Amino acid sequence: MDKPLERTPSLRSVLTWSHIAALIVSVLGGLAIAGQALAFSGDDTVIRLASFGGRCENCDLTQRHLTGARFVGAHFAGATLTGSDLRGAEFTGSDFTGANFSRVDARGALMTGARFMLANFSDSALAGLMANGINMMNADLSRTDLSCAELQGANLARVRAGNANFSNADLTGTTLAEGLFTDADFKNAKLVGALLHGADMSHARNLTQRQLLTTCSDAKTRLPPGLTARICSGH
Repeated sequence: MDKPLERTPSLRSVLTWSHIAALIVSVLGGLAIAGQALAFSGDDTVIRLASFGGRCENCDLTQRHLTGARFVGAHFAGATLTGSDLRGAEFTGSDFTGANFSRVDARGALMTGARFMLANFSDSALAGLMANGINMMNADLSRTDLSCAELQGANLARVRAGNANFSNADLTGTTLAEGLFTDADFKNAKLVGALLHGADMSHARNLTQRQLLTTCSDAKTRLPPGLTARICSGH
């Protein structure tokens, strides 16, 4: 007697819930990889609110349109973003040590828990930057527009900030120690609790005695003629 024909299992019986879940994860993973490939392709346009993470030291992102992009836990030390559009971008818990941000437009950007030591921000537009507690030690801020920036508790020690614009910026508790501020504009800037140890502000513009009343300096601090600041130890 002929054996009965075996019936091919239906798709529903084969695809258990675990299989379906695995397929969904696989598809989503593929889309994420594709999105990242788009961001680093030859096209200089990046989708708004694109997210970047992982490691990409010395990446070249010159003149990219990165408006609203999010850098979360990213390690982009030494990356080049010269001339890029970073308006409204977010840098959270990321490392951009030694990165080149010269001539970028990062107005209204958010930088929290991020490191920008030795970074180059020369000739950049950072007006309205929200970067409380940021580390910009040894950064180049020459001719950088930081007007109305939120820099409370930031580390700006040893920065080169000739001709920088700090007008209306909040520098409360900010460390400006050993920085060079030739012709930097401090009009209406908040300097409550700012540390000026060893800073050269001898040619700073629009700096007033009232602004310096609650700052902390030492014998090496250089101020414009006629202005003085409290001598006290810094922390």
